[in-house]
Amino acid sequence: MVACLISLPAMAEVFTYIDAQGNRVFTDQPGTRNAKRVPLATSNRMSANPSSATPVAATKAKPLFHYDMLRVLVPDPDATIRSTGGELIVSVTSEPGLQQGHRYRLLLDGQPTADPGPSPVFALSNIDRGSHHLSVEILDEQGRTVERTANQPFHMQRISLAQKRQVKPCVLTDYGQRPECPLKDKPEEEKSFFWR
Repeated sequence: MVACLISLPAMAEVFTYIDAQGNRVFTDQPGTRNAKRVPLATSNRMSANPSSATPVAATKAKPLFHYDMLRVLVPDPDATIRSTGGELIVSVTSEPGLQQGHRYRLLLDGQPTADPGPSPVFALSNIDRGSHHLSVEILDEQGRTVERTANQPFHMQRISLAQKRQVKPCVLTDYGQRPECPLKDKPEEEKSFFWR
């Protein structure tokens, strides 16, 4: 009976007294047979409309997962890459491994090189000669950045046609055959005095 009285939402005061048979009686009527007021602890109350209350779990965003380590394995920091086509294979690693729903994204000079994906290996091509910076990010399901490496420099050396010509000079039969030996640069053949 006490539990019922305590759970009433519109509770006023509760009084108690002993009846003629010696039983304890609880009532909300103060003037009945020298009833004494019962002190009650404050109760937890909920609003009558639970839809108006926002659940605590919904208001808090899921905390971001933390990776202990994320780094670019290949190329080494400050490496010099020699490639005619400006090609480069980038390999990254994380500890622990990539979590479900997370994706890697490679950045070259601060710009994404491709859509994020689960593969830790990236193939790049036609990178301009000169110094560049690589970094890698891990994105979660909502596209938020979970982890990101610092910028790691590397240097791309692309061999020019002039450099190729220096390594292997052009001979008369190479003109028009090798890209670094265009026909327009072919020297004129010496004329024999017998053929006039």
